[in-house]
Amino acid sequence: MSSTIAYDLVQMIGSTVIDVLPIAAILIGFQVGVLRQPIPNMRRVIIGSVYVIIGLSFFLFGLEQALFPLGKAMARQLTDPAFIGAGIAPEQLTWRDYYWTYIFAFSIGFATTIAEPSLIAVAIKAREVSGGAVGAWGLRIAVALGVALSLAVGTWRIVTGTPPYFYMIAGYVIVVVQTMFAPRMIVPLAYDSGGVTTSTVTVPLVAALGLGLASSVPGRSVLLDGFGLIALASLFPMITVMGYAQVTSWLQARRSKPKASPPSSKGELSP
Repeated sequence: MSSTIAYDLVQMIGSTVIDVLPIAAILIGFQVGVLRQPIPNMRRVIIGSVYVIIGLSFFLFGLEQALFPLGKAMARQLTDPAFIGAGIAPEQLTWRDYYWTYIFAFSIGFATTIAEPSLIAVAIKAREVSGGAVGAWGLRIAVALGVALSLAVGTWRIVTGTPPYFYMIAGYVIVVVQTMFAPRMIVPLAYDSGGVTTSTVTVPLVAALGLGLASSVPGRSVLLDGFGLIALASLFPMITVMGYAQVTSWLQARRSKPKASPPSSKGELSP
């Protein structure tokens, strides 16, 4: 067993090296061939590149060995008729019987997004650039709620078997309408928030959850129904981030609105 794991790990390192080589070739080619400048701190660059390759290899290996199987196993267990309702035939189950699946999808979406490194980096930069107008934690929670809602809706879509384009069309209509009314400073950040959520931590678990759920629910196709959760996870954070900005702006305007002076004892308004 250990020899098999070692062999798979070596294969993963080799695959990572092949994947990283084109990026390294482009960077070195532009630095040497276009800019005609020597590569600064060559020793540090080489050591850092080795760290990147080893880190990516272990990360990808861990995904294949742990997160993907775990996500599929959780989906199978949550959709097992013995867990949902003992004595009920699988074909007799309705979408209401899968409520634990929706709760799990919401929870795992929120937790993984809060821990997403790329989102943390974007939230910190947004706070610095905006001078504190955009709170790092407020942005992270708004994005996490968006991903959580998207996974809950996405798992409901898989269970019911409805086409994904219904949700995508409706979602982007909401985004377009929100763009007209949301504060201008938040719109580009909201668009970027949809991209940073689908990154290293979130995507593997989301993909595993969708594939595992589609393979467990009777009458669902893994190819047709198992994919699409990541697209929803990119869409919903735009809605929640712009909604967060709109609510915040409304509350600030309400606080800054001057209060009407109370009438005088003679029934006249104060000057």
